[in-house]
Amino acid sequence: MIDQDFIIKIGVLSVYVGILFLIGIIASRRIKGMSDYYVGGKKMGFWAVAFSARATGESGWLLIGLTGMGAMAGYSSYWVVVGELLGVIVSWQFMAKRFKKRSDSYGSITVPDYLHSHFKSTSNTIRAIAASAIVVLIVIYVASQIDVTGIAFESMLGIDYRLGALIGFFIVLTYIFIGGFVAAVWSDLFQGLLMFFGLVLLPIVVWFYMDHGAGVTAGLNAIDPTLTQVMGQSANPWMNLFTILGFSMIGLGFLGSPQVYVRFMSIKDENEIDKGKWVAAVFTLLTDAAAVTIGILARIYFTENGQDPEVILGNSGENVLSMITESFLPTILVAVFIAIVLSAIMSTIDSLLILASSAITRDIYQKIFRPHIKDEALTRISRISTILMAFAALIIAIIMDYVSPDRQIFWVIIFGWSGIAATFCPVIILSLFWKGLSEKGAIASMFTGFFSVGLFNFVFKEMPEIGEYFVALDVLAPSFFIAMLVGYIFSKIYPPRAEAVKMIEEIDAN
Repeated sequence: MIDQDFIIKIGVLSVYVGILFLIGIIASRRIKGMSDYYVGGKKMGFWAVAFSARATGESGWLLIGLTGMGAMAGYSSYWVVVGELLGVIVSWQFMAKRFKKRSDSYGSITVPDYLHSHFKSTSNTIRAIAASAIVVLIVIYVASQIDVTGIAFESMLGIDYRLGALIGFFIVLTYIFIGGFVAAVWSDLFQGLLMFFGLVLLPIVVWFYMDHGAGVTAGLNAIDPTLTQVMGQSANPWMNLFTILGFSMIGLGFLGSPQVYVRFMSIKDENEIDKGKWVAAVFTLLTDAAAVTIGILARIYFTENGQDPEVILGNSGENVLSMITESFLPTILVAVFIAIVLSAIMSTIDSLLILASSAITRDIYQKIFRPHIKDEALTRISRISTILMAFAALIIAIIMDYVSPDRQIFWVIIFGWSGIAATFCPVIILSLFWKGLSEKGAIASMFTGFFSVGLFNFVFKEMPEIGEYFVALDVLAPSFFIAMLVGYIFSKIYPPRAEAVKMIEEIDAN
């Protein structure tokens, strides 16, 4: 006999999925060409873009990974909040308008489009390299998101991991197949609202029902005094410094990652950016802080109620959210939270697949091999490429589960996020603020960022004596800054073309 609670959960999820499909159908009516399919015709409003950018940037790690991190690391986890908030503010305040103005002047609808035009490139070299990097990195990143989908279904619904991964995979593939970028952004707005209210309200509910006792700090101290050390849990100050940097530097990924910056291309005008930055900042501050707080409160609550520590922190604390919702919420709200977790995951997957599809269809097939083909003829190819990359990511996710059953989701997702960020963010930053960046410098920077992530993850982390520091620092910060340095050095050796510099000066002067 099927459990009644299970039926309620499935019913709520069915409504959620139905809304996503409806969004996809309505959005499909706005698709007239490639600009509509990939950047919504550059007519998107600030609410939709802000929520979409944040939902895309957060992914499943916010609900599953960051809550688990709060339970494991305590107060020092709030450095992730600081880093993300700074990254979002800098991106919207200082970079978004510049990027929007220049990408509009170039007529760009993809990041490789932007780079090709920015350097007035006479070949397709930088376009091909950028598009290829996007395809490879996005497939890996999508695989990590599908992986989280399977874990979420297994931990929150008791459905087998592989079946859960397949269900989530087909849901997101269906609505973006129908509605493209518009469907992705509108669904991100809907899913972002779910994430926002769910995360902000849950710690309030938990706090209301908990036995407050001596307070949160005293509760953590009773478990482990290091949990209340904001500057890190180690007795080694250098280890604490590297840990804080590793947490806070996660925000570097907001300074140019293609899946975020394509949303700045899609917004109606620069005035909308001024409005959107406040939405993005408030969303980041409240949701990230709430996620960490949920983990901390869960650690105290379950410990005080005699729960085995291995159950709380097993699998890197990634079951904390499902444990706390099952303990404090009625079945129908537990089902809503399952939908919220799926929202966080799918809002990232849809954006990534659209981005990778644009790299294959627009930047490689059309611009390199078929420059005279019309946009209207590319719709079918766009959908086929989306399907192929989605299946490639699904296969990688299943292999990842088989090869590494004890993987920690927080860092698996951060690895994918870091690869994209280290490859593209230094180039985007330099292109926006330094006229001296050359095409060869940009290419050298992208290659350096791409390969440095693997180097720091698989080589430096394994080194005796210093490896543990790179584990704490993780891969993004060192890869990011080395890539930026290499871009600067190569641009000094191989300066930009004079006509490219003149074009930039003219755009900035207007």
